[in-house]
Amino acid sequence: MKKKRVIPGFGLSLGITLTMLSIIVLIPLASLVVFTARMEWKDIIATITRGRVLSSFYVSFLTAFVASVINAVMGMVLAWVLVRYDFPGKRLMDGMIELPFALPTAVAGMSLTFLTTDNGWIGSFFAKFGIHIAYTRIGITVALIFIGIPFVIRSVQPVLEKLDPAYEEAAGVLGASRFTIFWKVIFPEVKPALFAGFGLAFGRCLGEYGSVVFIAGNKPYYTEITPLIIMSELQEYDYSSATAIALVMLITAFLILFINNMIQARNTRILTGGR
Repeated sequence: MKKKRVIPGFGLSLGITLTMLSIIVLIPLASLVVFTARMEWKDIIATITRGRVLSSFYVSFLTAFVASVINAVMGMVLAWVLVRYDFPGKRLMDGMIELPFALPTAVAGMSLTFLTTDNGWIGSFFAKFGIHIAYTRIGITVALIFIGIPFVIRSVQPVLEKLDPAYEEAAGVLGASRFTIFWKVIFPEVKPALFAGFGLAFGRCLGEYGSVVFIAGNKPYYTEITPLIIMSELQEYDYSSATAIALVMLITAFLILFINNMIQARNTRILTGGR
């Protein structure tokens, strides 16, 4: 008797997958490359090396990297708490992790701005010590932490849930300290997922616009991010410059994800003994 398949056969399934992938991802990205290719190479270089553009690259990469590092540390802690401890409101907290995914980024940006201005609930406290959050790079980092931390938590959480506690108990019986157990037993298992979450958060933070544009203040050469530069070029109908700058961000995002996948593959080979 022929076994019935739940989904269509391989050929039809692959065709549907490639069609959807092309329409949603490949064709739009390819059009960006094709449009940029119409420019002279010297014009592309002149566009992406303008002082204001280079400054926006620096701001975007710096704040995205700092936010992703903080997300990696705090995401690990939050995932650990959600997996290893039971406390009132745990399900509510676990559900709130998804909030940055569902909340419109513009709403998040306005809310964070109101909270972190010198007159806001949080900003007024730090203003007493001469620390200004809103309209500074600190504010940009805060917004990026908000939108990036779910990627780390949701990457690490399933690994912690599947981790066999017997290994930790065995290490404890052999006299290992809690720090040694975490560093030698738990962290090697979690590391690939942590790198994956970091890479996803970093890529997401680089392209973030809605939640940052309000809190950044958009000061040229200080808090102006690259997505804002792209939007400014589009508003001035300078599509060539906008696509050239966007192509740099596209290549960067691809390299981040590529390196991230290489690290994960290497760690997987190490954990499986090279199989």
